[in-house]
Amino acid sequence: GSERLSVARVECDAPLEDYLRRHGRPIRYGYVPESWPVDAYQTVFALEPGSAEMPSAGRPFTTELVTQLVASGVLITPVTLHTGVSSPESDEPPLPERYEVPEGTARLVNAVRGWGGRVIAVGTTVVRALETVTDERGAVHPGEGWTSLVITPERGVRAVDGLLTGWHEPDASHLLMLEAFAGRDVLEHSYAEAVASGYRWH
Repeated sequence: GSERLSVARVECDAPLEDYLRRHGRPIRYGYVPESWPVDAYQTVFALEPGSAEMPSAGRPFTTELVTQLVASGVLITPVTLHTGVSSPESDEPPLPERYEVPEGTARLVNAVRGWGGRVIAVGTTVVRALETVTDERGAVHPGEGWTSLVITPERGVRAVDGLLTGWHEPDASHLLMLEAFAGRDVLEHSYAEAVASGYRWH
C-alpha cells in the first residue's frame, strides 16, 4: 500500500521538544544506511528547534565556509525557518511552514536589491519566507507566521535572484519554484545530468 503523511495533535506530560528527543527520530532519506544523531541534521544557521525536516540546502555550509564568505564581502542575514516535509507525495502543495523575517533582514534585502546586488536564498523555504513578505513592487517587509505560498513560473519571484537547493522528487511542487528561477529547459537538462551522474535526492 501507499504511505500517507498524517498530522496529529500530541498531548504529553513533558515539553514537546523533550518528548521528541526521547521518542522521535529524524526523517531519514532512503540512501542513508543507519540512523544519525539529531546533531547531524543541524545546519550552522540553526538557532532554535522547530523543523520537521532538516533544511538540507544549508547542510554543506560550515562555520569555516560562512566565515570565508563574510570575509569575501558576502552579506549573510538571518531568516528563521521551520521547514516542513520537503517532498510530499505526488502533486501535493508543500505544507505550511513557520517563518520569521526580521526587520534588519528586510532592510538589508531591500538595500542589496536597491544597489543592484543579488539576493541568493539557501533553500526553498527561505524563498517561500521572503516571497511571502514581499509586496507586488518587490519591497520586502518584516513579518512572521505560517506561509502556504507556492512559487510557480506564472507567479515568479520578486525578492530573490538565485537559489541554492538540493534535488527534489520529480512530482514535488518545489520543481515549479525551480522552474520559476531557471526555466523549464535548464531545469530538465540539469535533472537529466543529475540522473546520469547518480546524484542523490531528498
